[in-house]
Amino acid sequence: MTSVSIPKRWVIAPIAPSELLKRYRGVSPFLAQLLYNRGLDDPETAYRFLYTKDLSHNPFQMQDMHKLVGRVRQAIKNHELIIVYGDFDADGVTSTTLMVQALRALGAQVKPYIPHRIDEGYGLNSPALEKLAQAGAKLVITVDCGIRSVQEVEDGKRAGLDIIVTDHHSLGPDLPNAYAVINPKREGYPEDMLAGVGVAYKVAEALLSAERQNGRKGTKPPLELDHLIDLVAIGTVADLMPLNRVENRALVRRGLEALNLARRPGVRALLEVAGLKPGDISAMSIGFALGPRINAAGRLEDAMQAYRLLAAPSDHEAREWADKLQALNARRQDITRAAHDKIREKLDGQQGQPLIFASDSSFIPGIVGLVAGKLTEEYYLPSVILEEGEHESRASCRSIPQFNITAALDQCADLLVRHGGHELAAGFTVLNENLPALKGRLLEIARDVLDGQTLSPTLEIDAKLDIHQITDDLVRELEQLEPTGHGNTRPTFMVKRARIIEARTVGKDERHLKLKIARAGMPPLEAIGFGLGEWARYEIDTADLAFQVEFNEWNGRQNLQLRLQDLRRPLPD
Repeated sequence: MTSVSIPKRWVIAPIAPSELLKRYRGVSPFLAQLLYNRGLDDPETAYRFLYTKDLSHNPFQMQDMHKLVGRVRQAIKNHELIIVYGDFDADGVTSTTLMVQALRALGAQVKPYIPHRIDEGYGLNSPALEKLAQAGAKLVITVDCGIRSVQEVEDGKRAGLDIIVTDHHSLGPDLPNAYAVINPKREGYPEDMLAGVGVAYKVAEALLSAERQNGRKGTKPPLELDHLIDLVAIGTVADLMPLNRVENRALVRRGLEALNLARRPGVRALLEVAGLKPGDISAMSIGFALGPRINAAGRLEDAMQAYRLLAAPSDHEAREWADKLQALNARRQDITRAAHDKIREKLDGQQGQPLIFASDSSFIPGIVGLVAGKLTEEYYLPSVILEEGEHESRASCRSIPQFNITAALDQCADLLVRHGGHELAAGFTVLNENLPALKGRLLEIARDVLDGQTLSPTLEIDAKLDIHQITDDLVRELEQLEPTGHGNTRPTFMVKRARIIEARTVGKDERHLKLKIARAGMPPLEAIGFGLGEWARYEIDTADLAFQVEFNEWNGRQNLQLRLQDLRRPLPD
């Protein structure tokens, strides 16, 4: 399969009716257009989207929440050992930290348990549950996992455990027969796209509400929810939960405020090793700096290292763990790059296939998802990348909007040991003897779904701008859309026929592009295009640019900068 740079199709948003734009309260027509582009075509909804911080959804609207609260309060009263059973990614680690801290504040005897990615794999596993029961545990509360662990829950119950599942992943055909199952995708809760840590936060909210109702009047609550909200922001953004949902947006906005105060020793240490300062943290900082470092622990070694960082009681202890995560993240980058190159060599001769399916026995499970993501971005095809074990293999999958990968895996359930995930990202375990049949079936499903479709990535453009409209004031106006991320992307603009006065490559392997762009009567604009260095080989003095705008800080100075998303030779009007 030849590696090519797939041209993006630029799609410019339609202009909203001028009469509608006038009805948007408290914003300019320009910002109103951006809100309209994001589906916020009702001015009142748009106003709430911009300004609400009220987390109004009652946690007891989630099915089984009353049962959970009753069982946890009983465990606290009887001094039973509670295990919080988490997952090894950033959402799972923040969920585990949040739930443990909330339960401890309420007086529970509680311990965290995060399975080892390589030794145990994702989610509940029966041997671990049996060992926890033998060690004296009476109640297991899952966070960010468990919704498809039907057999494992039965095995845990037979071992003498009560199990409460709290999760946010897609529901399977059967729910586990747990003591309680908390998942916002079950009927009754108004927001079905919370992160695992968002669900954990709602559980903590319900527990603290019950504590207030049953406590003495005037007594101080054992914990303020705002002491947990920084964890919610990290997990929600790192897990790519949609930020166009009002509750997620409100949680992340408040969480970013807490992150920028950096009250948690682990957060302070993490910011320091990532080269970030309190007060400058955005959702992008989580996505590109904090999240990857937290994930690195579970990808290469043990996610409990990331838990210990976030739960660290002192700056000294936190810094030790932050330094370890920093080193792991650097090693993760090197390993991922080598694995990606190796898989690309394996793809020769697979031209025309509707899905990438590749495996290697030298891979570690922690990087196959990253490799799958890079391949899907590079080839714009669904990717299934497996780490081959002796008897069974574990895979991570990444997909494109045209192909629901979890639905495809559901059609292969008879060939899989376990599976789960979202529409665009999933994972599974499979016996090696079933690999040929699985590959054939997935290719057949992909062919049926994707045949006849033109598969090319689209770049959604919010508006055309004149080069002279790009000012500091524009960046400040766009800050009202924050936090931006999945589902509420940073606005992307285009300028036609920008005059390029300098083009050069920068960065490792000269992969990135640096431009200077002329503006009549104004200083030149600088632009950076990550991964676009190949354009420097061509003599371009004029180009159409697609970009986002931002401030770039260097040596204490703040300068306006374009972050290039794409560029092309000028097209005729």
